[in-house]
Amino acid sequence: MTKNIPIFRASVDNEELSQLRMVLDSKDDLSKVIEFEESMQKFIGANHAVATATSTAAIHLALSAIKLKRGDKILMSVNSFVNLPECVRHFDAEPIFVDINLDDMNIDLDKFEQVLKENSSKKLRGAIITFVGGQTPDLDRLYDIVEKYGIILIEDCRSSLGAKYKGKMVGNLRADMTIFSTNPSNSKYAISRSGIIVTNNDEIAARAKLLRTHALTTTYDSYGNLDYVYDVVDIGHKYDLSELDAAYALAQLNKTDKFVKRRKEVAAIYTKRLKDVKHIEIPPHIEENVFTQFIIKVSRNRDAFARALKERGVATGLNYIPLHLLSYYKTKYSIKITAFPNALNNYQQILSLPIYASLTDEEVNYVCDQIIEVSSEWI
Repeated sequence: MTKNIPIFRASVDNEELSQLRMVLDSKDDLSKVIEFEESMQKFIGANHAVATATSTAAIHLALSAIKLKRGDKILMSVNSFVNLPECVRHFDAEPIFVDINLDDMNIDLDKFEQVLKENSSKKLRGAIITFVGGQTPDLDRLYDIVEKYGIILIEDCRSSLGAKYKGKMVGNLRADMTIFSTNPSNSKYAISRSGIIVTNNDEIAARAKLLRTHALTTTYDSYGNLDYVYDVVDIGHKYDLSELDAAYALAQLNKTDKFVKRRKEVAAIYTKRLKDVKHIEIPPHIEENVFTQFIIKVSRNRDAFARALKERGVATGLNYIPLHLLSYYKTKYSIKITAFPNALNNYQQILSLPIYASLTDEEVNYVCDQIIEVSSEWI
């Protein structure tokens, strides 16, 4: 019998309902955003956490906090989601793309340093580094390169909450800022949306909090000044998180370790059952991978393969279409299709399988059964 296995399905139980009910019942006790921020600080071990309405808002706010301006340059992997260069372009700044490793699909640090040398100038402000699918790059080397060139580092860890590097929690290492989300999948599958900036930099945190809500300041204080008297001290945004979204995010945050454990179990089943399947390659994974994505490579006819799985009820994804292949960036910067050969090579083969905490062993094995059958019949 054909099953229906979505690419992502939220794991929701009484904890989410309880958190939401507290907000609805309390009415005027608006403290969930603060509780979420404080819980994230404690979980990561960082000094500051600034919650936002979405992870894209967090990225845009992070760039606002460093005062990005027209003509500035921000380096990023060409294998990133579209919101990274999009946010940079909103400042009329320039995203500079870098090729990736073939195995883990993270940014190629040799090429990263080479591009840094080629673009060395006052306009070179920083880099946004995506951790693909919950797998960290070589952070020791990344941090050394960033410090050598004196640029700002923002870690795009929207899909890496709970990840560790050499036993230490990502988000409390040597980056200037780290962006997280409690929803590791594409936002179109989200029940609720949120983002959060984590940092140990007092100045960045203060500026991000100021700009998050229109750069409004009030005069309310213990001396009796009224809170309806306000001022605007900069150009801000409307990126603050709602109490209901904070309540949902808090419940999800509290389950992070449980989610990571289950995704690792799912990944182990996939690896065991698919490692010797014809035309299927499983890229190497580090032990500390939190598996928000499970990416395989299909050596031939990837799209036909995905179509066949869809007909059997198995949804798949693509993480990501290289940025230089997208019409806006290809046209804007006159980039050749072959400019980033590793990203292009992987793009033609990669396929993301369903992986999330609510996926049952029966469902995982069903996915494996379909892949094995399709591999033998269609390829």
